[in-house]
This record gives sequence, C-alpha cells and structure tokens, in this order.
Amino acid sequence: MHKILVVEDEQVINQVITEFLSDRGYEVTSVFDGKVALEQFHQQQFDLIILDIMIPFLSGLEVLQEIRKTSKVPVMMLTAVADEYTQLVSFNHLISDYVVKPFSPLILVKRVENILRNSSDHTTIRIGEVTIEIDKGLVYLGHEEINLTKKEYEVLDYLAKHRGQIVSRDQLMMGIWGYTELDSRVLDNHIKNIRKKLPSLPLKTLVGRGYQLEEV
Repeated sequence: MHKILVVEDEQVINQVITEFLSDRGYEVTSVFDGKVALEQFHQQQFDLIILDIMIPFLSGLEVLQEIRKTSKVPVMMLTAVADEYTQLVSFNHLISDYVVKPFSPLILVKRVENILRNSSDHTTIRIGEVTIEIDKGLVYLGHEEINLTKKEYEVLDYLAKHRGQIVSRDQLMMGIWGYTELDSRVLDNHIKNIRKKLPSLPLKTLVGRGYQLEEV
C-alpha cells in the first residue's frame, strides 16, 4: 500500500484529497502546516508528498527544500495563483508534478497514479523502515543511508526480491556465490551483520528451512 502525505491548510480541499485517495486504497496522512509536515516526513516513510505552496509556519517551497536535503521522494505541488506558479518554475527540477487550483479530484488522482507508477518501476523496495534503491545499490534505514559490504548488500537484495518466501541456505548461497560448498559461518556472519545494521528488518531464521524476509 502506498503511503501519501497531504499538506494543505484549507480544510475542505485537504478533506477532499484525503477522501479520494483513501477510497482508492492509499494510506493517507493529512496535515495543515509546514512545521507538522516536516515532523511527519522525519517520522514516516512516504511514497509521495502532495504539498501546497501557501501553508502556515513554513511555506511549501521551504518544506520542499528541507525534504530535498535528505530525500528524493516524489513531490506534487499545489498552486492557486499565477505568482505562485512563477515561484514554482525555478523549483521544477525538485518536483514530480504540480496541479493548479481549482482542480478536479479525479484528475489529481490520475496524476498521483502516474507519479507512483513512474517512480516505482521496481527500482525501489520498501520493507518497513528499510528502503533499498536497487538501481543505485543504496540502503536506507528511515532517512539514514546504511553502509553494507558488497556481499551484505547482495544477500539483502536477494532476500528482498524473494520477500515473503522461505529461502533455503543452499538457495541463498547458490544465488549469491554460485555454489553451495561454502563455510556456513560466512553466511551466518553476513546475516548477523545485516541484522545489526538494520535492527528493524523483519528477517526470520526458520530452523532447518532457511530465512524469510517478511512482507510489511
């Protein structure tokens, strides 16, 4: 389920967006000002942020700049008037899309679907607090980049691509090393290090069967 943060200070618009997205199966967190928006951003992992330009305490553009210091999460901006659009032009490289008010909620939903479709493309795997950017070989716990060794990353990547399944030790060794005649302590050490670096990762050891990275 995709998680979306909606940042809009107008009660009615916020409610309409939230209801339309929730009705279509999205998990929506809605807030009404820039300060709370950043608090939620730092506390949760979102797949998309819908952000109005004119919001209290911190403007939408200030929130956007803070977000971009640590994250590439897709951002859709909401703008109401021409001078706001003029401001937005210089930030086009930081956003995925923008919508001008007033807008049709159905059009907004279609834009959201398009952004999420383009941003996923199976290049990012999210498991709870852990994010794996497959195309870049990067791993994050929340917003913090975690340094894994090459083999640790390969083990995590293999388990992530088979999440929900039970992966035997032989299957894992064959998938990573290309053979099963490997000192079992080598694999044990990689698993131990992954768990130490990613303590919230839902990785189970099933005695006599292998490992299972649970879906979250």
